[in-house]
Amino acid sequence: MPLVRIDLARGKTEHYRHTIGEVIYDAMVATLNVPANDRFQIIAEHADNDFIIDRTYLGIERTDDVIVIQVTLNAGRTIELKRAFYKAIADGLHERLEIRREDVFISLIEVVKENWSFGNGEAQYA
Repeated sequence: MPLVRIDLARGKTEHYRHTIGEVIYDAMVATLNVPANDRFQIIAEHADNDFIIDRTYLGIERTDDVIVIQVTLNAGRTIELKRAFYKAIADGLHERLEIRREDVFISLIEVVKENWSFGNGEAQYA
């Protein structure tokens, strides 16, 4: 049930964008116990003046290729699972697309199950 928003600089290829989505989905299944076929992703590209990311926050050197990944998901996963998830994404993007690990910014938004409706105006998990 995670909803993933992926934001990146404009001008990336379809293969690049698709591979980012695959890496994130694979990491969710492998580390967060997300079931198969539970893939909801929105990928948005932004012009330079609409994509403002601090280059050195917390001493991490970021480039123009930074990717912002925001995942809304059910609350309750442990810190260990979250750390494994962050690492799986950073490692996977580095291995498959040569994205620097420093350029992978991830934010989780945890919600309770009744905050989801997957269609039909129903709260399927309430």
